[in-house]
Amino acid sequence: MRHRSVADLMTPTAVSVQRGTPFKEIARLLKEFDISAVPVVDEAERPVGVVSEADLLRKRSSGSGANTAAALMTSPAITARTEWSVVRAARVMRGHQVKRLPVVDAAGQLIGILSRSDLLQLFLRRDHAIQEEILEDVVTHTLGLSPSSLTVEVTDGLGTLSGTVSRRSLVPIVLRLCQSVDGVVDVVNRLDYAQDDVSVGARTPTER
Repeated sequence: MRHRSVADLMTPTAVSVQRGTPFKEIARLLKEFDISAVPVVDEAERPVGVVSEADLLRKRSSGSGANTAAALMTSPAITARTEWSVVRAARVMRGHQVKRLPVVDAAGQLIGILSRSDLLQLFLRRDHAIQEEILEDVVTHTLGLSPSSLTVEVTDGLGTLSGTVSRRSLVPIVLRLCQSVDGVVDVVNRLDYAQDDVSVGARTPTER
């Protein structure tokens, strides 16, 4: 099962500033390009920090006299690589409490930006595409089940699973795999099982 990568969702960017870029120029760029932050790069185009609207307002209101990107930026820059899954990128955002990640290539040079709004594109996937991925990737390829053994319905990203699996212990595995599919908001469990291999004194199929 393949998660979308950072390369699939990032916004390619040509907007960046140098350490010496003045306050007003940064503010102008944010307004001109309708963005909320801009990466700060060194002479080799490697990100060294990020200046956001919040940085501008905070530093200015504090009267600190910070007038250049070097003084205004949040540093070091927390970056992402194009080959990362969006799941990994989201975890890094959450772990570092940042709203965006500069994306770098193998040489560490800036090639794009991944923001929270980019990640939300996953939840705009068509229901039919999500349904197909669950049936083909999860049910058939990962679990090795017949696609006719389960019924998968997806409405507005909400998946409903029904049908029968061989063992009760498979149910949470199926649910977890389906919940990890890009674009799935939640999963409703209506699965049954042929054998209870979890409970004490588990029932056999003939005892059900």
